[in-house]
Amino acid sequence: MTMNELDQIQDWLTEVVDISRVFASQGEVAAYIPELLKAPHDTLGICIISPDGQTISAGDVDFELTLQSISKVFTLILALMDLGEAHVFSKVGKEPTGDDFNSMLKLELVEPGIPFNPLINAGAIVISALIQGQSPQHKSERILNFFRLISGNATLEVDEEVFMSEAAHAHRNRSLAYFLKDNGVLTDQDDVEEILEIYFRHCSIKVTCSDMARMALVLANEGVDPASGESLIPRRYVQIAKTFMITCGMYNASGEFAIGVGLPAKSGVSGGILTLVPGKYGIGIVGPALNSKGNSVAGVHLIELLSRRQKWSMF
Repeated sequence: MTMNELDQIQDWLTEVVDISRVFASQGEVAAYIPELLKAPHDTLGICIISPDGQTISAGDVDFELTLQSISKVFTLILALMDLGEAHVFSKVGKEPTGDDFNSMLKLELVEPGIPFNPLINAGAIVISALIQGQSPQHKSERILNFFRLISGNATLEVDEEVFMSEAAHAHRNRSLAYFLKDNGVLTDQDDVEEILEIYFRHCSIKVTCSDMARMALVLANEGVDPASGESLIPRRYVQIAKTFMITCGMYNASGEFAIGVGLPAKSGVSGGILTLVPGKYGIGIVGPALNSKGNSVAGVHLIELLSRRQKWSMF
């Protein structure tokens, strides 16, 4: 029997993880959310899932992390499903910023004062305000249930310790939210603290590499759950999400990542990277030690080795 691609990768995946793990020493675990500092510095794991359910993994795949900014991809999709493109993009733009993910610089300098895109913090806060629901609690429940659906894991929960740690140290995010309200991007009816709670809660949803890989697989499969054949996300919204992942998903290292790896991806400051090979695989990576741009040092090294060896780049 001829070995398929994942069988071939599995034979050397552990070796590649060990090679990339060394690069964790060049990074630092995120400190601005104190609870994240508990993550072991040299943790590294990867899970890859194909549409037929074949799964390969290596490293610390059972390590639990919170989604952090990776969640922004899926709250964007939910907001689009709730309200449509015209409404959503009247509140957030479609362009990369070249600035840090928590910068407020262009909100003041560039008209009309809306966030440049939905994957920076300011944009994701606005997206959190757009999620439909009867109360902040109901909105958070809708987000969690949507993430459970996309991941195929009905047990996903918010990590309450990370949520409380994030909420207690969110001075920059509060500044961003109040600035957005002063600009009129958030309305008089929007309660800043309630919106921030929704935002912090979806950033604090706890996952493993396999959960992220499963979520990525739905995007790789044009929004269709390969296990059930059910369309979970309209194809157009998957297209929008993947485009943002290419242009903005790795913060202001997105161009560098596109050149080195060439795949749609989204990172989070807990060390997660969710990426995909369109039409082929969903991939979840964890590596808490971050570079200066907020991306996993060892995780980026690992996926670059894989993508180059397997010729996965879209470009």
